[in-house]
Amino acid sequence: MIVIATSDKGGTGRSVSSGNLAYRLSTAGQSVAYLDFDFGAPTAGAIFEIGSAQRGVSGGAGLHSYLLGRNTTAAQIDVYAATDRVTLRKQRHRRGRLVLLPGDEGGGQLARADQHDAITRCAALLLELQHAFQTCIIDLSGGRSIAMEVVLRATALPQMRESRMRWIVFHRWTRQHIVATSGLVHGPHGLLESGAAYGHDPTKLLESIRYVRTLVPAANELGATTAAGAVWIQEQNHGLKRLASTARLGASVVLGEIPFDSLLQWREQIILDADVAAGLAKGETVDAFQQLGRRLFDDATWETL
Repeated sequence: MIVIATSDKGGTGRSVSSGNLAYRLSTAGQSVAYLDFDFGAPTAGAIFEIGSAQRGVSGGAGLHSYLLGRNTTAAQIDVYAATDRVTLRKQRHRRGRLVLLPGDEGGGQLARADQHDAITRCAALLLELQHAFQTCIIDLSGGRSIAMEVVLRATALPQMRESRMRWIVFHRWTRQHIVATSGLVHGPHGLLESGAAYGHDPTKLLESIRYVRTLVPAANELGATTAAGAVWIQEQNHGLKRLASTARLGASVVLGEIPFDSLLQWREQIILDADVAAGLAKGETVDAFQQLGRRLFDDATWETL
């Protein structure tokens, strides 16, 4: 399966959530490739705590250089072997494969003039990875980026039409993020309009899109100190639910919710079971990522709109 992770804004937790999803799929025995398509800020290596690739890789070995035709291959980094985090590295022989395809350090966004060749190279890479990995997660940069356009165009090519693809759109549980996310998918030059222009079937593309709400605080974490404050918070939450439904981001198309967790907020790192055992992270956060992984492959979850 090809999983494409996107968001309209930065700060949604898209990358750290996608990284944790990749890790949890790996702990379930899957072989997972994680592609850092955030060309302007390729920092997926920092999430996996790989010091040598925390801002991408140098020497023209990253995805940016590959798509531009400067290199015939893109670097692949074994996360468990390369991570500087000892507790993560120790799990190397007890998990499925987890491989990072990093971006280029200082690579910058693709220019439109580069796109034609980049599209065919992108499709070729995805077809190659599908033979080697059970799941490929593509972490796009936020918004209507060139990276999103390249992936939309590449996945619309005839050779990609038999591939199993799903889009996950991450957003914070706030009014501004709900409005922006609806625009990213349903608005002008959004996923659906652009995808149809590039050759995607609009109905099938819509069916392949689900949403993940991130950094969602529990009721007892919202800081209400008075009865009136608690009532106000409840009213705001109900208002957000109504807005999400109106914006076509309602419960029927939500794949999961990621709770607020200090490690995600402050460290932006992979949450291990050892972190939960040490009281540094919530068990509910791990449960949320595991549930997200299960729902990702559950066809019934994707059948209702």
